[in-house]
Amino acid sequence: MTISHLLQTLRGTAAANRSQMARLIESLTRSVELLTVDIEYDEARAGVYDLSAVTYPVLARSLKVRKDNIRITIASLEAQLHATEAA
Repeated sequence: MTISHLLQTLRGTAAANRSQMARLIESLTRSVELLTVDIEYDEARAGVYDLSAVTYPVLARSLKVRKDNIRITIASLEAQLHATEAA
């Protein structure tokens, strides 16, 4: 196997990885959108929008934590994606 063939294979693998990361970011972004809708629905159903209120819905609180975690994951993946594009 020649060096140029190896480099071409590595470039192809890197491009495939970037594509997978981009698709994962899109999927996670869609999940955040769906969670936002679910949170808004649960808040409206309970009539409580203040996270610090004792009567704030447990489900909405849980979904907010999940949404925040997914946002952190998205930010991390975007940083990795930008780093691989710059390389």
